[in-house]
Amino acid sequence: MELHYTEEQQAFRQEVREFIAAKLPADIRRRINGHKHLQSDDVRTWQRILFEQGWGAPGWPKAAGGAEWDPIHRHIFEEEYVNAGAPRQLDFGIAMVGPVIIAFGTPAQQQYFLPKILNGEHWWCQGYSEPGAGSDLASLKTRAERRGDHYVVNGQKTWNTLGQYADWIFCLVRTSSDARPQEGISFLLIDMKTPGITVRPITMLEGGQEINDIFFDDVQVPVDNRIGDENKGWTYAKFLLGHERVGIANVPRAKKMLARLKEIARTERANGRPLLEDARFRDRIAQVEIDLAALEITLLRVLSAETQKRAPGPEGSILKIRGSEIGQALHELTMQACGHAALPYFPEAFEDGWAGVPVGGAHAPMAAPEYFNMRKTTIFGGSNEIQKNIIAKMILGL
Repeated sequence: MELHYTEEQQAFRQEVREFIAAKLPADIRRRINGHKHLQSDDVRTWQRILFEQGWGAPGWPKAAGGAEWDPIHRHIFEEEYVNAGAPRQLDFGIAMVGPVIIAFGTPAQQQYFLPKILNGEHWWCQGYSEPGAGSDLASLKTRAERRGDHYVVNGQKTWNTLGQYADWIFCLVRTSSDARPQEGISFLLIDMKTPGITVRPITMLEGGQEINDIFFDDVQVPVDNRIGDENKGWTYAKFLLGHERVGIANVPRAKKMLARLKEIARTERANGRPLLEDARFRDRIAQVEIDLAALEITLLRVLSAETQKRAPGPEGSILKIRGSEIGQALHELTMQACGHAALPYFPEAFEDGWAGVPVGGAHAPMAAPEYFNMRKTTIFGGSNEIQKNIIAKMILGL
């Protein structure tokens, strides 16, 4: 199976390639290609550069400041973007809360928030999961009590990604307990500088701290910061999760991981031969490559549906399941290809300025940490078990 692009699409690919080559700051490119940790300013700087080019939000409508590219152009952009080693955009703003504000926000909310998302001024994070409400999100207990023109928010969110850098958080909060759980939830936009908010990092298996607990203690939030109607937040949350699940597919990044895996397998040796010559290992790579090609076509179908003003439906669950499983398979094969060299872990190797020589080659220090980090992908965004239930109900009618 092979995709064919028109001359105009190929010209666009070249334009993107040349733009990133010319505009991506050399120090950011060096850190990414050297597998070093980025600073939050690196991500904001690159977002401003994209914004100035008019490419701050590839999928947003032009009326909202986006590029309004069709699915093929967005796919080409993402491929070139990943291959060039550019920093990931601020997904929680661009791909999640931004579309919600565009679809359901007031004109005042759109005028205030959208430009600041586009130019990187506002870094957003997500306040969905709680200690007792993950995949069963409707059981959340963080409460917002209305007092005049403000809500007073109390509770805890967890598994919050990069909240230590965030300026704003979009939160699901309980505003009523009188109806079934899904009908008593509201969607609030909360300034992270508001008194009463505490961010506590969670140390992950590989030693990183990209996720957090966030505590709300009598946090006052203007009613004007509520998206849509009170107690209708579940509708907006489902809309957002559809976009998140499509993003988890991560096809261009998976293709880059596949190329890296093949490179390692060509150089690593088993029984005196390159690992890629081992029939069993080669077959496992081939199976992942076939699965990835099928996922890419499915992704393009979903993106095409979005251009017809249809939000991602249960097909987003398919993308989430297969994308997370393929990503995990690629990282597992990479760790196996690195063999015993993947075992030593030097956190300092990921810091800028570290000049040591990685044990087992450039890829080995990443293999185990990335493997552990990727275990979360079948859980976040709604666990894969939940996604299978959605498919059974919405597609199969079970």
